Amino acid sequence: MDFFLNTNIQFYILAYLVGSIPFGLILAKRFAGVDVQASGSKSIGATNVLRVVKQTNPALAKKLGIATVLLDAVKGAIVILIAMAFGVEIETLWAIAILSVLGHCYSAYLGLEGGKGVATGLGVFLVLIPIPTIIGAIVWGFCAKVLKISSISSLLGLVAVVIATIFLNNGVGVDSNAPVYIITFIIFYKHIPNIVRLFQGDEGKVA
Repeated sequence: MDFFLNTNIQFYILAYLVGSIPFGLILAKRFAGVDVQASGSKSIGATNVLRVVKQTNPALAKKLGIATVLLDAVKGAIVILIAMAFGVEIETLWAIAILSVLGHCYSAYLGLEGGKGVATGLGVFLVLIPIPTIIGAIVWGFCAKVLKISSISSLLGLVAVVIATIFLNNGVGVDSNAPVYIITFIIFYKHIPNIVRLFQGDEGKVA
């Protein structure tokens, strides 16, 4: 039992469980009466919420999509901010960040199914490496406007975060940028089906 009394362990568990909350699924069911896990890409993320809800309620789709992005980002940031208030070490904060993203991608409440981790990754990065994250967000916004393909825009934005972290010598507070690379790997791994569809020319655009 002493194991679970350790503050770090408590934050790790909290990060995974909060990260696992499927806001996109909850919002779409509550306000649009649709199950995003049964339609579209079956992801619980904002893009699939937008696409699925748009089929029945276009006026509501964008609102729910934006709400999903914001809540998924907040759930990534909130446990880190609480942990900061408790004065935990930076290594613990990065572990919390990774577990938050893992929770979103492999939700404890959905049989380890989940989303792609982009918004939750945005939330944790914004707290821990704000300048590279802002640069990545600008790249994402530009690519999204030009390409109108959510997956490739998100991945290009993520690559920009990694490059900015390296070249700005921003530092992540630990001996290497490994935590950033781990989160990047998780998000890229979850996007493999999108990448395959992209090369096949089947990846849909977001209007």
